[in-house]
Amino acid sequence: MTPIVLEGILPLKRHRRIESWEADGATAAPTRSGRASRLARLLALAWHVEGLVRAGTVSSYAAAAKLGHVSRARMSQIASLLNLAPDLQEHLLFLQRPARGRQALTLRHVLNVAAALDWHEQRRRWRKLRRTIPAPS
Repeated sequence: MTPIVLEGILPLKRHRRIESWEADGATAAPTRSGRASRLARLLALAWHVEGLVRAGTVSSYAAAAKLGHVSRARMSQIASLLNLAPDLQEHLLFLQRPARGRQALTLRHVLNVAAALDWHEQRRRWRKLRRTIPAPS
């Protein structure tokens, strides 16, 4: 079979994001970006891959890692987010992205919480983590 080759120019432009301000002017805070945090996207990916494996679309997590061009260890890290208690997963899904810079809460922090199998222990670790990690500004 002969591969298909497409040639052409894609006009890609970077668009600057313009922050909108609230109408009354008294509160001068930018509105929240519609983009999800990195941890929320990783959790959504974990649920997606889990669905693909359960449906039989992908034979295993190793096959999903190969398709996603990531290592099996990385896929294991992503899948371990599914071990979190449901309320902690909800917290991750609704995390706000910081206005500037990187988020203080990283995957490494969350994996430490997910390593506990008991949900009560996870919640205890989560509370401790939230006290030590500064809230997003």
